[in-house]
Amino acid sequence: MSPNRRYPILAEQVSVEQTVDRSRFLATLCPAATVTEAQDLVERLRGECPDATHHCWAYLVGPPGSTAQVGMSDDGEPHGTAGRPMLDVLQHCGLGDIAAVVTRWFGGTKLGKGGLVRAYGGTVGLALADAETSLRTCWKELTLRIGYAQVSAVQHRYPAHEVELLDEVFAADVTHHVRLPDEHRAAFEVAIMDATAGTIEVSEP
Repeated sequence: MSPNRRYPILAEQVSVEQTVDRSRFLATLCPAATVTEAQDLVERLRGECPDATHHCWAYLVGPPGSTAQVGMSDDGEPHGTAGRPMLDVLQHCGLGDIAAVVTRWFGGTKLGKGGLVRAYGGTVGLALADAETSLRTCWKELTLRIGYAQVSAVQHRYPAHEVELLDEVFAADVTHHVRLPDEHRAAFEVAIMDATAGTIEVSEP
């Protein structure tokens, strides 16, 4: 995994429905930062659509294209015709932390293996086409103990490293509780150590 821990994710849930040879296919996509969140989506859709024939699903937790935390299920469809094509779409869509459920209501016409692959993968693709995205950032919180004479020099380094000041306490020295993107932490610590001749104290809350 790249040390840059920012990547695009879904901004919110998106749902798209299509009908293929009288069968209804409803794709529901949600951001899922954990496997539990992905599994919760599956259970929620089962509860919301109890009359459906299948609830096939796939998820990818982690950055786009990753394989460390993935899952899929054909939920009674022929092996490899639903979960796998759905996961293939997720792994090539450029988004991370994403879960998809395709709910099917059987319309009486068998689609065959190829038809099912196209229907399940295609419905996920349609949902992705309508999806808005945002950026996932892994934040790190730090506590800085700074001498009064060095506060200005330290704060001057905040903008370049996207540091947000969350809290400031004045006592024998100045304590800053800050957060910043995790990929900036190492460079930020080097910068403030240089600015204070190594006298600043850095710790995690």
